[in-house]
Amino acid sequence: MDFEAKIAELGLLIPKPAKPAGSYKPCVIVDNIAYISGQGPLLEDGSFAKGKVGADVDLETAQNHARLCGLAILSALKNEIGSINKVDQLIKLTGFVNCIESFTQQPLVINGCSNMMKDIFGETGVHARAAVGVNSLPLGFTVEIEAMFKIKS
Repeated sequence: MDFEAKIAELGLLIPKPAKPAGSYKPCVIVDNIAYISGQGPLLEDGSFAKGKVGADVDLETAQNHARLCGLAILSALKNEIGSINKVDQLIKLTGFVNCIESFTQQPLVINGCSNMMKDIFGETGVHARAAVGVNSLPLGFTVEIEAMFKIKS
């Protein structure tokens, strides 16, 4: 399947890769496994969506922010391997939600990314996952997601 064509068909736009906020690489590949560092909700202007889910950010907005994290993940991956079509399997997503203590819908937030990955990759995009609520995230992100992909040999 042509995943890059599917991305275009869905009307999605992979952004330019964000610069790392520290001493790390956005993507490292070991034995055909691509490890994508945590990516924030990258906006079209190059800034990031910020806020606390359950306080100043609602569920629907947070789900959209998770989709933006997914697009940033694909950007980091494509920048490293050249083409999204080289994906063999999305293995795992780990999602962190900057939320108030009583917020318990982290899985629904991260579904924003998970559902988009399934829309793009089909069964290849169905993955293992964790969705965790945290008190804060770097730079005030609402959501941060990291990923693991198996890349075709």
